[in-house]
Amino acid sequence: MLWELGCGFTGTALAGMLGRDGFLDSQAVAADGRTPFVNPLRAKTPPLPAKAKNVIFLYMYGGPSHIDTFDYKPSMVGMDGKTIEVKTFGRGGHRNQGRIVEPRWKFKQYGQCGKWVSDLFPNLATCVDDIAFMHSMTADSPIHGSAMLQMNSGRILSGSPCLGSWVNYGLGTVNENLPGFVVMLDPRGGPISGAKNWSAGYMPAHYQATVMKSKGTPVLNLSRPEGVTDGIQRELLDTLRDYNDAHAVNRTGNSDLDARIASYELAYQMQSTTPEAVDLASEDERTLEMYGMNNPTSATFGKQCLMARRLVERGVRFVQIYSGGAHNDDNWDAHTDMERNHNLHAAETDKPIAGLINDLKQRGMLDDTLIVWGGEFGRQPTAEYAKGSGRDHNAYGFTMWMAGGGVKGGVSVGKTDELGSAAVENRFHVKNLHATILQLMGLDPNELTYFYGGLDQKLVGVTGAEPIPEVMA
Repeated sequence: MLWELGCGFTGTALAGMLGRDGFLDSQAVAADGRTPFVNPLRAKTPPLPAKAKNVIFLYMYGGPSHIDTFDYKPSMVGMDGKTIEVKTFGRGGHRNQGRIVEPRWKFKQYGQCGKWVSDLFPNLATCVDDIAFMHSMTADSPIHGSAMLQMNSGRILSGSPCLGSWVNYGLGTVNENLPGFVVMLDPRGGPISGAKNWSAGYMPAHYQATVMKSKGTPVLNLSRPEGVTDGIQRELLDTLRDYNDAHAVNRTGNSDLDARIASYELAYQMQSTTPEAVDLASEDERTLEMYGMNNPTSATFGKQCLMARRLVERGVRFVQIYSGGAHNDDNWDAHTDMERNHNLHAAETDKPIAGLINDLKQRGMLDDTLIVWGGEFGRQPTAEYAKGSGRDHNAYGFTMWMAGGGVKGGVSVGKTDELGSAAVENRFHVKNLHATILQLMGLDPNELTYFYGGLDQKLVGVTGAEPIPEVMA
């Protein structure tokens, strides 16, 4: 009955568990029928000295405006409404002139480094001495779907593994009871292109992300059937381990079975491990307040940031949190009213992000946890429409920042022009950001490859890319 249940899938999982525990040594082999089977997500020693062990990518979906947040442009003050000659390219196509939208928030200097930060981020501004700002990022597309794919997978076309998949492929996870790669979406909806942004692409499925919710059941379809307790399940597994007879699975030539077995085993382990990892009952009131969970506006993102800290604390290698979902003003895509849009999303994220940095720091975890902040692009200095303060997309020059995990704090590298329309000094591509993250994790971005389609594929492309040394400690 066990063998035939579920069209034979139960038997597949059984063979994997028996082989793992030594009952079927002759059958515990990989798909070629010869190589001993090992968990593909087992922890691996990084080939280079690693500054970071984990990554938390805070993804601001929609494209936050760099000139209204961290890229101070004092020359724009007093230019509101003025029509100027400036080349832009966004959703509205190529343009040669536009109406200036003066930054709507005041900037102040913070920290020993004297970094200028807008009033949108009063809490995060206190952390600037731990942050490296990259003000000259560029991307290949000003359109959300393709730009997001590039920021997540290195390419503007779908079908390639994303950054989290590459990190897990290269390093594995130190906790085999939890996923190595977790994504948390905004409750308002997922981003454009959907699961392509956390897919394993042409890699086996066990490198893709597990989507985890901040409300209700953390992982869908993970709970046990009604009436099946942990004790019952353990007794069943003990019985299965004793089931050592002549039945064996002929796995030769089936390249998908290794991934299935790893997934079944992970799912069982997650049933008992995941609820504890995301249960915030043990966190004190001071910690909850630090993450902004006492304020309805910031409570959801604050909970996700706190869950991210708990997950990396337990060995999850890569966590990505999306701020903003669905369309229009449900995310950072401020095409009509910049003030209303950015006031909302900054208020939702400012205190939680500052809380995450400070919490990691006080626990001694910031040194080996790399935090990345940014969206798929920035926004233009000119208005998109004849009326209103909305800005169009800008892939010519925008800001991202990193903190922790081998990052040199209190520095700003690269520049955009005086209006923030394009990068003019130390232009960095998305590939350079990816190369920096891999390097800090102890992976050589130009040597980490996966053979597919007749090529040794890389996250940074077959031509490679160099890290950004100015932000590395």
